[in-house]
Amino acid sequence: MPALEVTGLEHAFATRTVLQGVSLRLPAGQTLALVGPSGCGKSTLLHLCAGLLDVLDGEVRNGFDRTAVLFQSPHLLPWKTTLDNIALSLKARGVNRRTRTARAMAMGHALGLDDVALAQFPNQLSGGMQSRAALARALVLEPDLLLLDEPFAALDIGLKAQMHQLLLEQQRTRGLAVLMITHDVTEAITLADRVRVMAASPGRFVWEMTLPVPAIARSEAWVHQHTAALLAQPVVRAAFELPPLRGVTEEAGSGSAAAASPDGAMGPAGAAQSAGAPGDHAPQTCPAVQARGVLQVPDDLLVVDAGVALDVDSTVRRTGC
Repeated sequence: MPALEVTGLEHAFATRTVLQGVSLRLPAGQTLALVGPSGCGKSTLLHLCAGLLDVLDGEVRNGFDRTAVLFQSPHLLPWKTTLDNIALSLKARGVNRRTRTARAMAMGHALGLDDVALAQFPNQLSGGMQSRAALARALVLEPDLLLLDEPFAALDIGLKAQMHQLLLEQQRTRGLAVLMITHDVTEAITLADRVRVMAASPGRFVWEMTLPVPAIARSEAWVHQHTAALLAQPVVRAAFELPPLRGVTEEAGSGSAAAASPDGAMGPAGAAQSAGAPGDHAPQTCPAVQARGVLQVPDDLLVVDAGVALDVDSTVRRTGC
């Protein structure tokens, strides 16, 4: 089975170390989200995986046949129509005009771009339509690995939700492997099978959460509950420079994974557990999770940044600092 494998990656710009001891493995069909504060090296890591930067120390092995990258800005050419922008990557591959036009049109339609939008120029499109066009341009290549560099960061909540749904549908249909970076924890919990948290100076992984329910089946309540569980961990809060969460007990313990239902209910022993990658530190159970896997906080206390008050029942594990 093809996979993207990163082992012992180190990177520096001049004398500043940006990444240190980074390892990960992304197999076919899985979505891995990397979250962390600005400046922690997320984009640098993705650019190294894409081959846009030279690897200085460590190893990046991309076993996929076709890789596509989606950046923060749509980067649509203003003098070309939406259809021609989508077809541009096929033109670069030497696909003849008739074939690339047909494929670009079919992909545009699949992502909600009608014939009017496909005939327009980028400055005539809304931000959401531009994002759809950029995603269509990436997917028309029929990649088996998609790298996402916060492409939905500038969209409002409604448009972002629409793009999430489109991406999930395409990922399920095509069996894509997706490596995405974001500073939005809720977005990561919405889309990913695994979430890894990065801290800065130097960039490194400090936490991992594995999500047992397929992304396409998750409810908003389920997403908010797991977002709260992740943001309750002291090492995660420290990475984002958030103040400590009042009332979290620091009792050592262990928990085993249990299935979680898509309506937000979670198993009695917790529903998130790490799956280590080659080269990772052995995961340790979060000290804030007791033996039965329940994060102990006062009933009215767990109010995370999104303003969601939830009772959390989840086991998460540390990947090493």
